[in-house]
Amino acid sequence: MLLPNSVQKALYRILPLSAISAAITSKNSFSTMSAPLIRVIPNKKLFVSEPDPSWFGNGPNAKNDDTWTNENWLKSRFHFSFAEYNNNNNSDFGILRVMNDDLVQPHRGFGTHPHGNMEIMTYIVHGELTHQDSMGTKESLGRGSVQYMTAGTGVRHSEFNHGDKPLRFIQTWIKPTRGGLAPNYGSYCGDDGKDDRKNKLQHLMSNAAADPSCGDADVGPVQINQDVDGYASELDLDQQIVYELPADRQAYLLCIEGGIEVNGKALEKHDACEIIGSPSDATSVEVKAIATEETEGGPVAHFLMFTMKRDPDSGRRDL
Repeated sequence: MLLPNSVQKALYRILPLSAISAAITSKNSFSTMSAPLIRVIPNKKLFVSEPDPSWFGNGPNAKNDDTWTNENWLKSRFHFSFAEYNNNNNSDFGILRVMNDDLVQPHRGFGTHPHGNMEIMTYIVHGELTHQDSMGTKESLGRGSVQYMTAGTGVRHSEFNHGDKPLRFIQTWIKPTRGGLAPNYGSYCGDDGKDDRKNKLQHLMSNAAADPSCGDADVGPVQINQDVDGYASELDLDQQIVYELPADRQAYLLCIEGGIEVNGKALEKHDACEIIGSPSDATSVEVKAIATEETEGGPVAHFLMFTMKRDPDSGRRDL
């Protein structure tokens, strides 16, 4: 039977996630549920960082520039502990170590800086992101595109908005299967997948070790060194998609634009949710557009979702 929302909320307040899992997998509970456990992370619980422009090699913030939508060159929403935000109750979610929702104003960016032993995926929401790295890569990509790196033994890169409009992107750091991997860069152009994400769930990222010929799930155009899948979708108003979360998996979903309901729970722009599946059965994740926003792709509700192996000890402890 499906536990009422009020009961789920009460459990979250008094028990760690591992204890909740034990409670809801008992007789006549989680094992027969058709829906996963969902906890909403409201935008107001995200840490907002607006660093000094000089820290990343930028000049002073522009004044009286109508192309800017924020006073500071960067507004970043941290989903997990990062930089000046150190919260032991919110350090990661499974293999997701970092998720930053970055808004970069025109002609500003991140100067050359190093990374190591991390899989980094950057999903572009609007504007154009220019990446340049120590492997000799230089590339600019727009809405719906993905830039990804295996930082491995070490790589240096820069990220800039050279355009005349604000740039927004979601950068996610994923723990690799092992350290010491060879650095690598790859990309996927969002223009190639417009139809694949409109009122559909587009499979963007998958495990590089997956092999469909051996019965593994379908692979995405982006392949990284971890057991994780990434999806994106742009929905018209009232449109709905259903995703079957396999047994022993969990997911993290971000509402990027517009508004959505996830199994009846409302998420506004910048809200996220943790989705905890059953240890033994597939569960159903239903996402419906309840509000749209004017975007480069027209009026849509837009979301990004990562699925990974279930970790009963993951999730925020400070809600």
